Amino acid sequence: MEIKKIYSLYAVHYLVDTDTRNIRKNTLFFALKGDHFNGNKFANEALKNGAAYAIIDEKEFDTSSKTILVPNVLEMLQQLARYHRLQLKILVIALTGSNGKTTTKELLNCVLSETYKTTATVGNLNNHIGVPLTLLSMTPKTEIGIVEMGANHQEEIAFLCEIAQPDYGYITNFGKAHLEGFGSLEGVIKGKSELYTYLNKKNKTAFINPNDALQVEKTTNLKTVSFPNNCVFIAATPYVKLAVAHLEIQSHLIGDYNYTNIAAAITIGKYFEVALPKMKKAIEQYTPNNNRSQMITKGSNQILLDAYNANPSSMKVALENFSKIKNPFKTVILGDMFELGKESDKEHQEMVNLADSLSFSNTFYVGANFFNTTTKNNTFETFEALQECIQKKPLENQSILIKGSRGMQLERILELIH
Repeated sequence: MEIKKIYSLYAVHYLVDTDTRNIRKNTLFFALKGDHFNGNKFANEALKNGAAYAIIDEKEFDTSSKTILVPNVLEMLQQLARYHRLQLKILVIALTGSNGKTTTKELLNCVLSETYKTTATVGNLNNHIGVPLTLLSMTPKTEIGIVEMGANHQEEIAFLCEIAQPDYGYITNFGKAHLEGFGSLEGVIKGKSELYTYLNKKNKTAFINPNDALQVEKTTNLKTVSFPNNCVFIAATPYVKLAVAHLEIQSHLIGDYNYTNIAAAITIGKYFEVALPKMKKAIEQYTPNNNRSQMITKGSNQILLDAYNANPSSMKVALENFSKIKNPFKTVILGDMFELGKESDKEHQEMVNLADSLSFSNTFYVGANFFNTTTKNNTFETFEALQECIQKKPLENQSILIKGSRGMQLERILELIH
């Protein structure tokens, strides 16, 4: 079936689903496949649960008038998203970067939604599947779309730009993330800058942080909008406070590194003429969740839970920021950083050297990579070994930083602290 016909079915309700556990009535079910699952096998279940049609790519499952056989389900999802983008008469803002993408996206959505009907990436659905799903969640009622783009190898951002076709773009920063796929920091810079390449080719606009020399360098040939001069960092003790045109804004975000995420949201909000008092309200009401820079009190302990993900760049600024917190009793629990490739040993040792030099009350390293480093502090090859240590000697009256890659699931530590 050609794309126009599938689009006409989609445009009846503007609903797309890929998981039979969360099927919405009259949706189009796309039977995606992965290493350990085959959505084709669940096509009939999706139809029974209320899907209007099921898009499949294996003929043996084409057993109903409501199944639509295509050559490749994933490619059809991507094509449908691109086709839908062309029909939408809206502005799309693309965000990428090594750190802070999701926080910036959430802040920007809060700010712009004060004045516009926005649709933004849910969570961090920012890859070759998530970006199409984000676009397909937009309807004719959407006025501004906000699309987060993640990447772990070259040409991925370029591909996502061809689907989303952004009118504006912002790169949070260039850091040591996904080195295994990008090969080096230079590879990261090249890969993320594919957003700039697209914007330049289409004569679109980039928002930039003028204090980031790389952003300035990479956008010399682009139309740019810089952070306003009257946006000023005041403090992070521990929550970020800033002022815009002498109006103070007190956020619920921890760490001075979050200032640039807030400043980006303000810059873009100002560009789209969102009133400053509305931006202040939006930023002050935003509270991070999902294990991202969450401040949690448990017993006598104050916990900074930042266990959603980690790479050398984000872990470094987290440690440096945590060292400034005014509490004589500070504990750091660091989990392995993944996807670093051949740089893994070097980056983990450098992180140990930094953390050790900051002389926290307690420093715990957990995971196979940290276990193989040289340190004066405690290393644990497994989470269970760390668990045993904390249970034997409970943490009390501490400020605690918990930071590690998603696969380490360090939020489990919360159950050990009382």
